[in-house]
Amino acid sequence: MRRKSNYDKFPTVPVCASNSDAWESWPVILDRLRARAIESNSVICVECYPGVLEFALGRTLEQGLQPAGFIKTTDLLKSSPAIERMVGDVLGDDPVFGRMNRIQIEDFFDERRLGKARDRARKWQQGLLLIFGTGASLVVPEPDVLIYADMARWEIQQRHRRNAIGNFGADNSQESPGLKYKRAFFVDWRAADRLKSRLMPRVDFWLDTNGDIPKLVSGQSMRDGLKQLAHRPFRVVPYFDPGPWGGHWMEEVCDLPNDVPNHAWCFDCVPEENSLLFKFGSTCVEVPAMNLTLLHPRELLGQSVYTRFGAEFPIRFDFLDTMGGGNLSLQVHPKAQYIWDKFGMKYTQDESYYLLDAGEDASVYLGVKNQISRDAMIRELKAAQTNGHSFRAEAYVNKFPARKHDHFLIPAGTIHCSGKNSMVLEVSATPYIFTFKLWDWDRLGLNGLPRPIHIDHGLMNIAWDRDTNWVRNNLINQIDPVAEGPGWREERTGLHKLEFIETRRHWFTGPTPHETLDTVNVLNLVEGEEAVVESPTNAFEPFVVHYAETFIVPAAIGAYTISPTGQSIAKNSATIKASVRNHWPQSVS
Repeated sequence: MRRKSNYDKFPTVPVCASNSDAWESWPVILDRLRARAIESNSVICVECYPGVLEFALGRTLEQGLQPAGFIKTTDLLKSSPAIERMVGDVLGDDPVFGRMNRIQIEDFFDERRLGKARDRARKWQQGLLLIFGTGASLVVPEPDVLIYADMARWEIQQRHRRNAIGNFGADNSQESPGLKYKRAFFVDWRAADRLKSRLMPRVDFWLDTNGDIPKLVSGQSMRDGLKQLAHRPFRVVPYFDPGPWGGHWMEEVCDLPNDVPNHAWCFDCVPEENSLLFKFGSTCVEVPAMNLTLLHPRELLGQSVYTRFGAEFPIRFDFLDTMGGGNLSLQVHPKAQYIWDKFGMKYTQDESYYLLDAGEDASVYLGVKNQISRDAMIRELKAAQTNGHSFRAEAYVNKFPARKHDHFLIPAGTIHCSGKNSMVLEVSATPYIFTFKLWDWDRLGLNGLPRPIHIDHGLMNIAWDRDTNWVRNNLINQIDPVAEGPGWREERTGLHKLEFIETRRHWFTGPTPHETLDTVNVLNLVEGEEAVVESPTNAFEPFVVHYAETFIVPAAIGAYTISPTGQSIAKNSATIKASVRNHWPQSVS
């Protein structure tokens, strides 16, 4: 039976009781900036994350500040053909996949034009000079006032879908949202984050451009908020999206509006794309969650994880809702050597399906059947792609019944998908764009077009030895008792030894001890109405979570406890916890 939840769709982080360092609405913001410009005299630099509506924002600032001079970075870029040549090898011609790279924001600029702008700024003595746009900080490395106009990647994707924006340095606002997302993922966001990480320690003001009402907060207050967050549990702001196979479980449990055909995905913990809501007094400021990873990677991730992955958040939790929907696409993720050779990615998407809920006919497709004909399966997959024939998935792929709290492990190379009437908490590594779809059940995407299928990539990565017997013995409900105490027990549920993520499930009716062990912990309350996370030394305020909510415990916290609270007191509760193993065999097989 499904149950209502007090799932919080807009978790906020209180930073301070006063909003003396935060300003809301253009009249108030412009007054603050004009006062600061008078104090600092001459140069205001507004660095913009790609995706900011630069034309509207630049016009507002120009009209409000009335600068004596105005330099727009769009006038300093290389020609469009030169930029396309630069990104061509990175993007290739595949509609989904590109290649990881080291492109910098600097690489988009024409050296002669940028040099002239730098000379003009260096010699400026005529009043206020406003330098504006993506890459503005390249013109003046140390302006009198440095403002960062920021926004979350999820909002950028919505603007892509509305054709409100194109990509940085490209005149492509009318291109398909998928191609714009691909270019942003492989080029824009990587380059912008490299520049942002250098600027964050010295930004004077942070400008939230996500919504209709702008918010400005002092750079120091923003840094204070991020520093606080690196030492206490928190949640990112989840976002939801429909899909061709989507269901309806989240609509009830997560209290979603009935304004789309279904809800297929919830990205409940993907810090590269989720945001944070910081509360400065009565002012709520939205900031990309990635900023915390960039500014405090060691405290958040742990030294060992940071050494291994750099400033990237390696664990992802998301929901896949097929309750009343359909099967996910039949798919496989690339093996480690393949993803490195083809796409320049240093780790792959090992994952697992944890069943939050399941209908009577719920199932998971996992691994190939014993003694199938590999050649026959390949022929049928290719025929389905080229001739429109249906692929007989159940003739070749195992279909296992799925029940609530089952855990299916999916190391890269294992063919898989969730069946209909399943509510999956997907626990995985983060390079989420690298999925090779093999078969999509004769259906179209929500746009009425076939979704991209990657037969050739997929066939190169199927682990054909992961058959029925191997899957049963290695990938389904691999439960090992670990420890127990008064009112709690801990058990290991995976993942497979080939995967770098370790998962532990805790069943509890009382306070349950946890320790980060120098690695970030990501948890979800998979049973129980609510629980409270506390510090044995009162190092942070008690933090309450609700059923199905994912939360992050930074590595710097060390010891913490989780206890039932509210309506869950004296009832059995459970969490699933993921962390990065200290050691694992980095197999490329």
